Amino acid sequence: MFRVTDEAAAGAPEALRLVSVSKVYGRGGGDETAVRALDGVTLSLPTGSFTAVMGPSGSGKSTLLQCAAGLDQPSGGLVVVAGAELAGNSEAELTRLRRQRIGFIFQQFNLLPTLTVLQNVLLPSKLAGTKVNRAKAVSVLERLGLGGRLRHLPAQLSGGQQQRVAIARALVTEPEVVFADEPTGALDTRSAREVLGLLTQAVRDYGRTVVMVTHDPVAASYADQVIFLADGRLAGALQRPTAEEVAERMTRLGAWDAEDSPVAAQGVGV
Repeated sequence: MFRVTDEAAAGAPEALRLVSVSKVYGRGGGDETAVRALDGVTLSLPTGSFTAVMGPSGSGKSTLLQCAAGLDQPSGGLVVVAGAELAGNSEAELTRLRRQRIGFIFQQFNLLPTLTVLQNVLLPSKLAGTKVNRAKAVSVLERLGLGGRLRHLPAQLSGGQQQRVAIARALVTEPEVVFADEPTGALDTRSAREVLGLLTQAVRDYGRTVVMVTHDPVAASYADQVIFLADGRLAGALQRPTAEEVAERMTRLGAWDAEDSPVAAQGVGV
């Protein structure tokens, strides 16, 4: 089983465990139309870690995130999130687990345009039927630099500010694991740096576990570790990665030519 080897993670409780997880789209068996998006992935991530997931297009990155977060059901294998095994749960139970113990951040901010910043952050609590803690939501927004924007609509915010609202929405319920799918993909360099710093802060200061799918070596360099996928299988890992190391590994995996890699094209320094 792949495990974090960082000394700081030694002895930390497990936040996410996958054992021989596979995902086949199509009829399976000998059907030539079947696609094996994940092929026996096994890994273990401790609480309080920041992991980036990278790989060439079609390597299974998004499928891994969706299966790990309970958004999609694997074809086989075991998934345990925050101590809860996902297999065998009804959709209602999975929805409850996602609302109470898992946070989500996506490339598209998914904010409701007719709700204010504060209302968007409070929405998950209302949907879950739990007590709305307005003071906590305001506190989180203030820590993210949005204390003066509580009554603004999403259209009145920059892209970076909208993503910070999405982060606040993900953190306000105090989830144990936060899954982020290309969270900086739609942002400029400065906003991307701010968002990555906030995700790092969520890990360092609040003990959250972050699992981030990204195509950007610079974004991945903010993580404690990077795990690589190729053809639906684990293809290695880097601890305390630099952007150059990640780009070199991605080049070896055939994700891009060395001259066309993001680091070569834009330089390090998100």
